[in-house]
Amino acid sequence: MKRPAALTTTFLATCTMLLTACGGANNGTNSVNNSPNITTTKTPGTTGVSAAIPIGIAFAQTSNVALLGQEQVAGAKIAEKYFNDQGGINGTPIKLVFQDTSGDEAGAINAFQTLINKDKVIGIVGPTLSQQAFSADPVAERAKVPVLGASNTANKIPEIGDYVARVSAPVSIVAPNSVKAALKQNPQIKKVVVLYAQNDAFSKSETEIFQKTVKDQGLELLTVQKFQTSDTDFQSQATNTINLKPDLIIISGLAADGGNLVRQLRELGYKGLIVGGNGMNTSNIFPVCKALCDGVLIAQAYSPEHPGEINKVFRKAYVEQYKKEPPQFSAQAFAAVQVYVDALQTLDKKSKVNKLPLPQLRTELNKQILAGKYNTPLGEIAFTPIGEVIQKDFYVAQIKIDKDGNKGKFSFVK
Repeated sequence: MKRPAALTTTFLATCTMLLTACGGANNGTNSVNNSPNITTTKTPGTTGVSAAIPIGIAFAQTSNVALLGQEQVAGAKIAEKYFNDQGGINGTPIKLVFQDTSGDEAGAINAFQTLINKDKVIGIVGPTLSQQAFSADPVAERAKVPVLGASNTANKIPEIGDYVARVSAPVSIVAPNSVKAALKQNPQIKKVVVLYAQNDAFSKSETEIFQKTVKDQGLELLTVQKFQTSDTDFQSQATNTINLKPDLIIISGLAADGGNLVRQLRELGYKGLIVGGNGMNTSNIFPVCKALCDGVLIAQAYSPEHPGEINKVFRKAYVEQYKKEPPQFSAQAFAAVQVYVDALQTLDKKSKVNKLPLPQLRTELNKQILAGKYNTPLGEIAFTPIGEVIQKDFYVAQIKIDKDGNKGKFSFVK
């Protein structure tokens, strides 16, 4: 059994640019008694009417974090359409219920509370940030509602409680790969500078892994510079970094702040390799640093080229809709929804899930999630008894920007 970690909820008031994620909030209807919050809807491909099974989606649709959240919303919606087209849960459709977590802990807590108490969802995918998960996941744990983190990679996320798991591989496994890729590209690297967002739990967790990797590889760590995810001016950190003449710079931040930091480092003349963390693992960074994004290395837990059949389906649907390759955050959101669908299908064969009392359904579903194996766009995944994802395939990509400086892609390195 897992032990819930003793956590302190911190409320950060973040004033940042408001960015609207693709797709709006999708709210469920009022529930009756102790049953899942259902809506009457026609099952795709049939003329009959059946109850839709509500799954909560808690992603950032506003704030600077929406640069990541909008990709997650896209992946979740593709999953909803695909699995309902396939017949849903043995003939019963799913219905994704979206709540905006915004970019702070208070927003995530409010989204979780709404999904659990008002929308009566059977489980939740989210939130977007690890920082939010440490505050919001305990809300679900106390209510005994399953949570699947789709992008929470900080250490100790599954240890929050018995009802908390994740499909996003921990940073301790993924992050070192990008540093090793940089050394492969330039074996002469000796001196390294690390920068990280000190107000973000994930970035703080990730930078510890990066710093350990630097030392494990026998490299010299010149300095560690701090910034805030809300920062836009990095002249001080960038100047201090460049004056030390590093061979490699490693950045743990989010898309907006990380992209701006990359841009200002390049504008000040830095020519060497840059490694970005998972928070910068999004094509939404391209408009921020444009041509100056070129060459940034980022470790990946997903490749559009993975040969699995479900990935081919997901990739095709994403490319048709968005005219570009699917990013990791979309693939992980799809995978999280898929885990719920697969687990519900298995559970439904034992006892019709829309007939179970909601508390019992949530508990039985949580057990089934941890017991299953799933062929997802990420490859085959499973879970340890504490809810940690088991995944074998990982990658490193390098950003390649087109000549016009406006469009780019993640090009996977061997």
